Amino acid sequence: MSDNDQTNSNSVTSLTIGILSLFIPFVGLILGIIGIVFSRKAVNQMNKTNENGRGLATAGLICSIVGIIIQLLAVVGYIAYFSVSTSVTNISG
Repeated sequence: MSDNDQTNSNSVTSLTIGILSLFIPFVGLILGIIGIVFSRKAVNQMNKTNENGRGLATAGLICSIVGIIIQLLAVVGYIAYFSVSTSVTNISG
């Protein structure tokens, strides 16, 4: 273990935002991008300062990426749903 027992605050922020990106619809897409930025920033800081929290930063990165994928699939699903419902309304109407 390193001499410095501090956990990098950006890695904790990355994990928190990454988890939020999984559960908050539409805003989760933006949160996922922010989580990726914080994760990369945390890793760069930890390389310079020898702080702990690399696992938190990695988990935040993974949660952010999964959150972005889920949000994109939700947006595509909404678009598909409304395009089908609009075309069915036009055909029957």
